[in-house]
Amino acid sequence: MSEHSTYVPGNAVEKWLDDRLPVVRFAKEHLMDFPTPKNLNYWWTFGAILVMCLGVQIVTGIILAMHYTPNVAMAFDSVEHIRRDVNGGRIIQATHAVGASMFFIALYIHMFRGLFYGSYKAPREILWILGVVIFLLTTATAFMGYILPWGQMSFWGATVISNIFTAIPLVGENIKQLVLGGFAVGNPTLNRFFSLHYLLPFIIAAVVALHIWALHVPGNNNPVGVEVKDSRDTVPFHPYYTMKDLYGMVLFMIPFAWFVFFAPDILGHPDNYVMANAQVTPAHIVPEWYLLPFYTILRAIDFNILFIDSKLGGVIAMGGAMLMLLIVPWLDTSKVRSGVFRPMFKWFFALFAINFVGLMYLGAQPAEGIYTVMAKVCTAYYFIYFLVILPVLSRIETPKPLPTSISESVLGKNAHA
Repeated sequence: MSEHSTYVPGNAVEKWLDDRLPVVRFAKEHLMDFPTPKNLNYWWTFGAILVMCLGVQIVTGIILAMHYTPNVAMAFDSVEHIRRDVNGGRIIQATHAVGASMFFIALYIHMFRGLFYGSYKAPREILWILGVVIFLLTTATAFMGYILPWGQMSFWGATVISNIFTAIPLVGENIKQLVLGGFAVGNPTLNRFFSLHYLLPFIIAAVVALHIWALHVPGNNNPVGVEVKDSRDTVPFHPYYTMKDLYGMVLFMIPFAWFVFFAPDILGHPDNYVMANAQVTPAHIVPEWYLLPFYTILRAIDFNILFIDSKLGGVIAMGGAMLMLLIVPWLDTSKVRSGVFRPMFKWFFALFAINFVGLMYLGAQPAEGIYTVMAKVCTAYYFIYFLVILPVLSRIETPKPLPTSISESVLGKNAHA
């Protein structure tokens, strides 16, 4: 709690509550009156949009769980039952399925904004690491959710991804059997994935609370990357950013609603509308689009390195790709946070963003011919960006001069007046 609180209970009931559980005081000081840099742009709105998306997924998921049957003989039919027979089931199921894609769109934008504006730099390393943890938990939750409809891509996706564990020397096969509940994907797998898919969003919500707490300790980063100097650099979070975030949410809900009402199945794979069949392998097994970049990195290593076979090499590469995100605060040692003032960094970052989209595209293509070569090139640049470009740029780049304060960047040189 801040020492100089501006909260005054409005009536006797509020005062009684404030003396015993000061939730209203907490909300006013840490949510409504929280001093926020006055120059945040709409890229910062995606944090609030993500909280909204998480809420939508939890609410729709709880309702769907009331009608879903986690059994290999009934799971596919229970999803069809929800879509056809449950009141409002078509919309609820579509909202949940489309919501997963919209969640990842917002999540990737949020992360790329952090990477460009240097939101991972001191004193915000823990904030960034918690964000990466949320990303990893969300990825695991989405993968498990994709298994639940028990279509062809659900079954074979789970089979392919679970075989990753067998690449681990000595204990790999045991880990795979532990995860699947048997020697192959079956009823125990579906049961435990359903259980974990239900549980993990609440764990994500808890980490999100920590993420917001970690944000409120140093305060927001901002587009110029200059720390807040005094009260002239900030505005209260409410009503300025609550209204801005609300406007951003409404705009975000427009394409969200379009997909739900007019094209709910367009983001899914056609094979997943065929019931799972262990006897028929789909021509091309692919995960959902938001997992494709890391799937490409997994497949790109198709050669042996020293004593590491290609399968284990792919697993190490995919794990390393995620590890890069965790250690990026220590790889980029530039004193300037914002990419706006880093002329060389801008170009390499733009290439990194294009490269990431390229990885996403290549993951949906067959692993043959030119696609294999391009996957290796894109994977190489992904690692070069973090391990070579960022550390080297930190030493050789000459950034543009920074404004002395946020007010100067917003109002010009006469901000002191």
